Amino acid sequence: MKSNVCPWEILSGETSEPSLAKEAKICLIFPTRGRAAVLERVVALVDLQTVKPDLIIVSCVTDEDAGDLANRPGILVIKGPPGSSVQRNHALSYVPADFDVVIILDDDFLMHGRWTAEALKAFDSDPAIACVTGTVFADGARGPGYSVEEGLAILEKTSDPPQSMNVVSTGGPYGCNMAFRASSIAGLRFDERLVLYGWQEDRDFGGQIWNLGYRVVRINTALGVHLGVKAGRVSGRKLGYSQVINPLYLVRKKTMPLRDAVDHILRNVASNVVRSISPEPWIDRRGRLGGNLIGLWDFVRGRLTPERAAKL
Repeated sequence: MKSNVCPWEILSGETSEPSLAKEAKICLIFPTRGRAAVLERVVALVDLQTVKPDLIIVSCVTDEDAGDLANRPGILVIKGPPGSSVQRNHALSYVPADFDVVIILDDDFLMHGRWTAEALKAFDSDPAIACVTGTVFADGARGPGYSVEEGLAILEKTSDPPQSMNVVSTGGPYGCNMAFRASSIAGLRFDERLVLYGWQEDRDFGGQIWNLGYRVVRINTALGVHLGVKAGRVSGRKLGYSQVINPLYLVRKKTMPLRDAVDHILRNVASNVVRSISPEPWIDRRGRLGGNLIGLWDFVRGRLTPERAAKL
């Protein structure tokens, strides 16, 4: 199933994969909620991968979240409580023990046709690499977001990945596109105290991997478009609270350096202060600023309680 020649191989002239790409058993996980139509389009791109997953797990809250995907062979739909970290962990518990690679994508991430193949090449290059994150060349999360059609148009105009892979160590993966060596993350879980959107849960998971002595890297050849769909996002106040409390909580856990946490908090609070005067239509800046202030007050009082965001 994984050796089918696809358009990206024909264009690049490459028809052979490294050993891991030929032999690895791959599970692809999509945590999702309220985006069934988008997810179906995203999964369609998975069918075009030069290296296809052996199993796709859709971790959702209701039957409606999965749409028609529940009827497709090779897709396992599971249901459980909402929350990014909770849904990812629920899916991880369903990954078969004999699988080699686990990929976790956002339900609005469009993969270039060689994304999986390039991630496997990175794993082949160094046995110490436990986590690979790709390069997002268009990120709707930094703006109003892209429609599926806009994202596909961007993807179609994108040239093939660079011939030479550049592997750079990073503090944590970008949560919209992550691949893990299954043996290296055995027993690790996303922190469920990072509720709702799970702000910085990817950084925390990367920190756990670093603390075990493995490498977390970003590569320039696994490309994709993050639509940044706004439907299903949490309120500005809840997110603003997480922007302050979650990084400080990770410092206490020793999965994020203090310097990185302070830089992260200052940039977000400053951005919310400045832009609350004339906020973007797609961002609740004033709500975020209010959440920032509540988070700072909790920190002053010695309360590092990321789960409080759910109650704001």
